[in-house]
Amino acid sequence: MIRGGKGGQTPLKHGLHFERRTDFATVITGIPGYLVKDDTVMFEGKDVARLYKKGKLYSKLLKQTGVKVEKIVSKRLFPDDAVLVLVNKTLYIVEVKFQMVSGSVDEKLQTCDFKLKQYKKLIEPLGLKVKYVYVLNDWFDKDAYKDVLEYVKSVGCDYFFNELPLGYLGLPVPHD
Repeated sequence: MIRGGKGGQTPLKHGLHFERRTDFATVITGIPGYLVKDDTVMFEGKDVARLYKKGKLYSKLLKQTGVKVEKIVSKRLFPDDAVLVLVNKTLYIVEVKFQMVSGSVDEKLQTCDFKLKQYKKLIEPLGLKVKYVYVLNDWFDKDAYKDVLEYVKSVGCDYFFNELPLGYLGLPVPHD
């Protein structure tokens, strides 16, 4: 169970199960009814989302819509994955952090407030909402991370352990 009431164990078909080196496209294609083609996520044949991994957020979404990045932010941020969910017009910045020993990832969790604000500035001209979410492995589910996880929530970011529920993203859940 995740502190703050989000996450916990959800059935695999209702959430995206991440492992150390998996990306969003790989994970979602394992869910019945989902297909990813040319960075478009389809569920049962209908377009439901767009994927912008790393630099594609800039080269595809922002450039193609005429957003002048250099006039808005001084330095680009590159998300693990950015998922634009069409039905709720929300861009989810998904950062996957897996750790086996203490290290630099510990401190990276503390940067979500700044990054969320930067992404919001970038996306504001498009009229989209932005959410910033971490997918963490069990390493972070211990008392040593209580304060930082509380901080993540307090600044408007979210986190889940090992899975990202489809319902959180506003994506369709396959029928039983």
